[in-house]
Amino acid sequence: MARRRKQPSGSHSSSERWLITYADLITLLMIFFVILYAMSKIDSAKYDTLSRALQMQFNDGSSVIPKGTGIMGEAIPGDPKSGDQTQPPPESKTEPNSDPEKEKEKELQNLLKIVQQYIADQHLEEQLSASDTPRGIAIKLNDLFLFDLGKAELKQGAYPVLEKLASLFPTLDTKVSIEGHTDDLPLATGSAYQDNWGLSQARSVSVIRYFVNTAKLDAGTFISSAYADTKPVAPNDSEANRQKNRRVEIVVLRND
Repeated sequence: MARRRKQPSGSHSSSERWLITYADLITLLMIFFVILYAMSKIDSAKYDTLSRALQMQFNDGSSVIPKGTGIMGEAIPGDPKSGDQTQPPPESKTEPNSDPEKEKEKELQNLLKIVQQYIADQHLEEQLSASDTPRGIAIKLNDLFLFDLGKAELKQGAYPVLEKLASLFPTLDTKVSIEGHTDDLPLATGSAYQDNWGLSQARSVSVIRYFVNTAKLDAGTFISSAYADTKPVAPNDSEANRQKNRRVEIVVLRND
């Protein structure tokens, strides 16, 4: 029988040396992944604070880097020297496009509707009328509704209507023309006014005085005009037509 050859001592241990290398590799891999895990859990707030502190030191007054730029030449957020205060730019408030002329026209049409509704509610169709004219919204008031014949002092019964109109004018950004009109008949002897021009002017001024002195509206809003019998709305050939011509018109003007 052949004799088994005896292995040299230590051959068994040398054949297992790879285990040591393998164990070292596993240990290094574990350490590598632990480091990766630790880096993924970095506190961003603390990191940002540290970064700012370092940047501020590099940008101190004695730094050779000019005007608050960092190591890489970038401006530092929040550094007063860099002009960046880390505040978001103010939001621009964009107003919707608005046409002043359209806005004024809308106000005038709204005024017309309110006055017409008021006339209908108070059953004042015989004394008042409101219409849209090229000049603006014209509100016609019968002279006998406002004044006694040949006089320019307002009647007490006219105050509620004038008060209503006065409540509407402050919202309007425009001028209001108060216009006096008469018929073509000469004034009676002994009248306080020289002629129809004086009477129509006095009646215009009486209405304005109510708006300014009693209703406390801005005097600069109003224009006083006197036309006597030069702008009739009907021929002066009958008492009914003359009555139409004797009036005060309150015109809310489209153009100043």
